[in-house]
Amino acid sequence: MGFRKMRNRIAGLASAGLLAFTLAACDGEDDSAQQEEAAPPKVTIAAAYTQDVNEQMSFIGRGEAIDAVDIVARVEGFILEQPGIEGEYIKRGEPIFRIERDQYEATLTAREADLARAEANLDLAGIELDRKQQLVSKGAAPESELDVARANEKGAEADILAAQAAIDQAKLDLSYTEIVAPFDGRLGRAQHSVGDIVSPTSGPLISIVREAPIYVTFSLSEKQLTTVLEQLDVELADLHTNRAQPDVFVTLPNGSLLDEAGKVVFADNRIDPQTGTISIRAQFENDRGLIVDGSFLNVSIQAIEPETKLLVPQAAVQRDQKGDFVLVVNQQQIVEQRYVELGGQVETNSVVRNGLQEGESVIVEGLQRVRPGVPVETVLNATPTE
Repeated sequence: MGFRKMRNRIAGLASAGLLAFTLAACDGEDDSAQQEEAAPPKVTIAAAYTQDVNEQMSFIGRGEAIDAVDIVARVEGFILEQPGIEGEYIKRGEPIFRIERDQYEATLTAREADLARAEANLDLAGIELDRKQQLVSKGAAPESELDVARANEKGAEADILAAQAAIDQAKLDLSYTEIVAPFDGRLGRAQHSVGDIVSPTSGPLISIVREAPIYVTFSLSEKQLTTVLEQLDVELADLHTNRAQPDVFVTLPNGSLLDEAGKVVFADNRIDPQTGTISIRAQFENDRGLIVDGSFLNVSIQAIEPETKLLVPQAAVQRDQKGDFVLVVNQQQIVEQRYVELGGQVETNSVVRNGLQEGESVIVEGLQRVRPGVPVETVLNATPTE
């Protein structure tokens, strides 16, 4: 064998060995990939457990001032002063605006003069009536003149009543030149300023709102209303008078829970046929003024007596077109889809009314990696559920 042939043979053997090694390596990688693909996905589970809780029902509510009015002028005139300061608190009876009063003082003086004239006319009518009675009794005057004298006296008495009524109206108009706060509250933004001519048709001058105490109004569906009444064992008419009233809590717009409980003070007498809900009103002292008129709030009603409830972490709950469900890992480590009926929420957990048993394991992490019917490898949730 020549040197050239030997070199070609060695090169061929080396290529064949390299190919065989490469194929063997690829076979090893395929086996490893198949093993990884065959390994069940890991998921984190938590056990459903029971606990005595005061279940809450949550709603969307709105702050509603007990007293809130737009102040309007009741007489015409130009604004002379504005003692009330925008945005400041004001006491009942304190002045907000003063309208020029000279015109109304002059009108009152004129009406008082009318009364004096009417009183003088009444005196004169009385004298004339006495004179006619004497003449008629002596036969010196006809009876018809006595009738006229009596009518004149009655007319003079009516004029006095009219003059007195005109005085009362003039005094009332004069009092309206000072616009005062109808209750304790905080003023809003003024819509007119000193020097403006205003009248009853000028629209609101300013608004005033009582901020404490305050209402929070919310609506319950028919189902929610029935649940609340059953839990409290009361009739709708007694909801706001029941001694064992439920506490009402609100979550403020920034997400913090108001450290004050409210009480139900009103329940409407009918279900709104258009919305299928009934209006409920709770009252809060609102000493810190954190509930603002018109603000939207999360409202929750807490049951009076604790009840044993089945709980699962909220992270385990999913929802599709059929409703709420959880993914359960059975004893064979197979995933099952279980539709459940939920109640309220207890911190980071959901109350399960139906569809799940105590001790069953639900998936809380790794939900996106599994589907019903597949085996899984489970890891116990590090965060305790009790």
